[in-house]
Amino acid sequence: MGITNAAHQAAADAIKALGAYISLHTAAAGTTGASEASGGGYARQQTTWSSGSTGTVSGTQVGIPCAAATYVEGGQWSAATAGTFATSAAFSGGSVVVSGTGASVNVTPSIAA
Repeated sequence: MGITNAAHQAAADAIKALGAYISLHTAAAGTTGASEASGGGYARQQTTWSSGSTGTVSGTQVGIPCAAATYVEGGQWSAATAGTFATSAAFSGGSVVVSGTGASVNVTPSIAA
């Protein structure tokens, strides 16, 4: 069965609607948002989503302040603190290793459905 681009786009837009706050995770976030970063001034950052037409959604790049650690995934949340966890994905280039203090990780989120 074929799925139209419009159906893929509707799915991507539905995921986009679940939240615009991007997080960092030191291990797989699973279905709960586990292993979220902490320390070093860490705070989720808000992206601005824009839609495509073939099942894609892109977010603006965000710089997330963080402590020295290895980060393996970015996550999507409904709020800057607490909120509802929506989804996560491993970084396309592999884990990000941060050393030192006052660092941040730049994340450009995207959704493909």
